[in-house]
Amino acid sequence: MDIPGTGVAVVLIITLVTGLLVRNLVGQKILNLWENLLNKIPGFRGLYKTFKQVSSTVLNDSGESFKKALLIEYPRKGLWTIAFQTGGPVEEIENKVGKDLVNIYVPTTPNPTSGFFIMIPKKDVIELDMSVDAAFKLIISTGVVAPEKVDKD
Repeated sequence: MDIPGTGVAVVLIITLVTGLLVRNLVGQKILNLWENLLNKIPGFRGLYKTFKQVSSTVLNDSGESFKKALLIEYPRKGLWTIAFQTGGPVEEIENKVGKDLVNIYVPTTPNPTSGFFIMIPKKDVIELDMSVDAAFKLIISTGVVAPEKVDKD
């Protein structure tokens, strides 16, 4: 009997168990054995690596991965997409271009591990009130899971 979503649930459980095990030194050794085992499963290897990359980027505790959710016109005027501010401006590039720039990452849907790093003039960026997590949910769900409404007092 096929149950829809079983594969996604299995991947989430495997990732959670892996994360719990990695918290200690013994966990590191178990993690290496576990990952070697997972990498031998045909068809699962790519899915696991992709999910691991996404979770390590999005759940990064250093706070240096994605600073803000942004809205930009991309890939052309009149089309809007969500992007993420990734870091501070590069002074040399700003000096050569003669504009204040914002470093952004434009993820692809539904796999945000692939995307585009671009520098865009600050004047062409709209900061969103939604959190980075909410924006990621919107992207990964291809627009199906909308963020909760933000109340403006």
